[in-house]
Amino acid sequence: METKRELIPRVILLLLLQSFLHTSAASGIAVYWGQNGNEGTLAQTCATGRFSYVNIAFLNKFGGGQTPELNLAGHCNPSTNSCRVVSDGIRACQSRGIKVMLSIGGGIGNYSLSSRQDARGFSLYLWHTFLGGGGSAARPLGDAVLDGIDLDIELGSSLYYDDLVKFLKWFSRRGRKVYVTGAPQCPFPDRLLGAALNTSLFDYVWVQFYNNPPCQYTSGNTVNLKNSWLRWTSSVKAGKIFLGLPAAPQAGGSGFIPADVLTAEILPVIRKSRKYGGVMLWSKYWDDRSGYSTSIVTSV
Repeated sequence: METKRELIPRVILLLLLQSFLHTSAASGIAVYWGQNGNEGTLAQTCATGRFSYVNIAFLNKFGGGQTPELNLAGHCNPSTNSCRVVSDGIRACQSRGIKVMLSIGGGIGNYSLSSRQDARGFSLYLWHTFLGGGGSAARPLGDAVLDGIDLDIELGSSLYYDDLVKFLKWFSRRGRKVYVTGAPQCPFPDRLLGAALNTSLFDYVWVQFYNNPPCQYTSGNTVNLKNSWLRWTSSVKAGKIFLGLPAAPQAGGSGFIPADVLTAEILPVIRKSRKYGGVMLWSKYWDDRSGYSTSIVTSV
């Protein structure tokens, strides 16, 4: 029988090992899928083993009395119910422990919220149509239950998204957790998501450190990005914060970081933050062409 003196070091070692495993498991790569029919299926995306989170992009029409519309580019057409097969991909991803969110907004669309009541009505639509509500016969992505909603708000007004976030998180009381994630631009505070982020209810925030020269990487200069990262991680109360990047030079107007620069000069610095969650990439299509996630996955 072990003595207490022999047992204590083993207990400490076990706790340290558990802490290490938890920290390792907490970081990963998030990717946006859905805006190019040549990027493979959702199931194929998750089968690569490189991604921990997938955002299905986009539901880009909602609010103000509009009928919400889903746009999955060349993958399928919601109006003909051909997107219902995506449920198979959602379940395949979830069986691998990958979180799958529906991203609302995007750079092209027609969306805004006109009131708190509008935000409540939209949250109910999302709950019954894509999440665990199950009260809608018309589920464009089939009967699979998504893990949450991602806010990529790049157009229109900033109003009432804080209310939307609160309504969405309230549904977690019904049993299954509803994740809320967001993709603000790196200038702080984000013009459109700032108020919503102030709710401190976001599980993951993938900040877009591109197409914004004052806070992104430029050739030979990592200082602006690192300073911006520090501002975000010290100011925003969220579960984890991710470094959002284009997966190829063509994927964004500016801000692409060569993989060797990212792994050698940037990740070793930002990983020190307790809020570090990993890297977000736009998008699966561009990642397929560049192999970017393959180059960085072991360093994330």
